[in-house]
Amino acid sequence: MPKIQETKKLFDAPRFKTSLVELYGKDEETIRRHVDRYQRLIDLYHQNFGDDDIQLFSTPGRIEIGGNHTDHNHGRVLAAAVNLDSIAAAAKTRDDKITLYSEEFPDPFIVNLNQLAPVANETGTTTALIRGIAARFKELDFQIGGFKACIASQVAIGSGLSSSASIEVLIGTILNHLYNENRVAPETIALIGQYSENNYFGKPCGLMDQLTIALGGIVTIDFENPQKPIFKKVNFDFGAQNYSVLVVNTGGSHADLTDDYAAIHQEMKMAAQALGKNVCREIAFDELLNNIGTLRSQVGDRAILRALHFLGDNVRVVEQVRALESGDFDAFLRLVNESGNSSNKWLQNIYPNKSPSEQGLNLALAVTEDYQKRIGAGACRVHGGGFAGTIQVFLPNTALGEYVERMQGIFGEHAVLVLRIRPQGTMKIGLS
Repeated sequence: MPKIQETKKLFDAPRFKTSLVELYGKDEETIRRHVDRYQRLIDLYHQNFGDDDIQLFSTPGRIEIGGNHTDHNHGRVLAAAVNLDSIAAAAKTRDDKITLYSEEFPDPFIVNLNQLAPVANETGTTTALIRGIAARFKELDFQIGGFKACIASQVAIGSGLSSSASIEVLIGTILNHLYNENRVAPETIALIGQYSENNYFGKPCGLMDQLTIALGGIVTIDFENPQKPIFKKVNFDFGAQNYSVLVVNTGGSHADLTDDYAAIHQEMKMAAQALGKNVCREIAFDELLNNIGTLRSQVGDRAILRALHFLGDNVRVVEQVRALESGDFDAFLRLVNESGNSSNKWLQNIYPNKSPSEQGLNLALAVTEDYQKRIGAGACRVHGGGFAGTIQVFLPNTALGEYVERMQGIFGEHAVLVLRIRPQGTMKIGLS
């Protein structure tokens, strides 16, 4: 029997079904959809590469739960892996070439491992990410080698769930299992992904996305020393609360928001530097309050407000972790609402400054807050960078139907994603 068909037969094996339940939940219809998804992935592999002894991999997306725009000023964040993932079917090759097909693109991404220096015209491409990951593996004295792979992703670009980091960590995981006997630690794979995105892809991202995706579950990260961030997995059974976390996509493009994003960390640093420090993490709340009179003429009111947001959200992350670890879910939800209020009023990343008529995030928050007030439960906040894109919502499972229908009526049929926290990080999927 061909190897591809042998792999498909293993989809009925108990170990594979157990893996799918752990990743995607117990609902039988959901499991059937994911079995079909993996079968389509293998068919794509067979169509492009023929018959091989393949291995399967899964890497989640992530949500930010606490610490909005705190990481770039050496602050704390709280994030979690989710059940939407990027998957791959991969096999070793004997040449020094990585060839990767994606469901979303007609042409393959090809990297010759004999040329690992950055290529100027690859900036911003998946090819650059692959090359950078392989280069960093080699620089760190890990093994690299050729492979063929096909990937498919539910972590849509622009969804706010970090599609690029999911792919980066997925590629690193493939190299880890095919050539390094799974000896590379998840946090190292995360750092490798960040390195590639910074130095090859050309985006100066932090480490929150890659680290959360690599580790899985709920993760708190302290960036006081950004070169050696301190991280910890938070032990909390979110599913036992009979709540769901949702992401509502309000539309709008991030393409013209570079200046808005840059102004946030620049203004925070301006406030800190006016007090003789480098970043907001180095200043105290009272120090900022006691110098507002002088700071107003030096850096302006918005910079002060954004620094106040940083200091408040940085402490809130600690309080959120404490609430989760003590099982106080009501306190956690209250802190989520406080973070959202601070982002709206002080951080001011709810609508683009150049387009004040485009306030999809504010509209979504207004409708959500009204709904949650009526049912007496839940929490919401802006999700991620802000100005456009998504909000995050926590709702009791019994309240999902009416809310989803209402938001889809405003923002479109596919605007709402109902998510689960995924305990597992990036992984190879056991078949037998």
